[in-house]
Amino acid sequence: MKLRRSRTFRRGRIEIIPMIDVMFFLLATFMLASLSMQNLHSLPVNLPRGQAQPMQTASPVTLTITGGDRIYLNHTPVTLDTLAARLKPMLGKDDPAVIVAADRKAENGTVVEAMLQARHAGASRFLIAVERQ
Repeated sequence: MKLRRSRTFRRGRIEIIPMIDVMFFLLATFMLASLSMQNLHSLPVNLPRGQAQPMQTASPVTLTITGGDRIYLNHTPVTLDTLAARLKPMLGKDDPAVIVAADRKAENGTVVEAMLQARHAGASRFLIAVERQ
């Protein structure tokens, strides 16, 4: 005697619409996350306007002079006296370049003194950060 099963088994299938919804949700999440992670790793200064070529250094060291004549070396506050000592180990061996991001209201004397201290530390090239016109 042959018994019939009370339940018939159907093959499972993958629904495409919920998968598309999940993919759009993930796309929107990653887009928003990448926008919030965009950081220039610099302090807010009012840069002068000008035309400049994109820089070609691998890991630049940024020397920032704010409008209140405060000096920062990659977000670390320094003074003119300690600038050379702190900058020397940070400079690259093959291309010792320093990006100078000086505020428009910073005194020229402070900017020049900071660049001279960076020159004493071994910086051979200075890249001046400007705001594109």
